[in-house]
Amino acid sequence: MTLKVPCPTCKKEVPWQNESTYRPFCSKRCQLIDLGDWAEESNKISQPIQGPEVMTEDMLDALESEFLLHNKFFVEPE
Repeated sequence: MTLKVPCPTCKKEVPWQNESTYRPFCSKRCQLIDLGDWAEESNKISQPIQGPEVMTEDMLDALESEFLLHNKFFVEPE
């Protein structure tokens, strides 16, 4: 049995298979309508943008140590 998903634009059922060229859309038309909605900013990601995390000296030291551990060519010869 083939999985069927609703087209995000018109809600017509679309078989989820390689032959469905525009999946999850039913057609090129529906795909372009969706693209236009994104371009006009009618669609958006619903999760709020996270503010920048303040980096402490301890966090920076840990990142530097991890970086140097995986990139030995940055370590000065003894």
